[in-house]
Amino acid sequence: MSAEVARDQLVVIRIDGMHCHKCEQAIQKALSQQPGVREVEVDFASGQASVLFDRGSVTVAELMEAVNSAGYHATGFNQAQADRTAHQS
Repeated sequence: MSAEVARDQLVVIRIDGMHCHKCEQAIQKALSQQPGVREVEVDFASGQASVLFDRGSVTVAELMEAVNSAGYHATGFNQAQADRTAHQS
């Protein structure tokens, strides 16, 4: 499992067009359906979605396209290596 965790990537996608919690839910559903997505948090107030994903299964471009296909506009992103360590039993 540590090899899988080593491939985890965290991206924060900036999104235009969200107006309410239903928008959050629609985007969360669209992102969660992508292969390799492990966790998704969407916040309409900040206009962002945080996505933890396996970079070997899906790309940031594909995640942004999923947002666009859901009817919103992904305007950019910040990306970092997921801060997970091998301290799991």
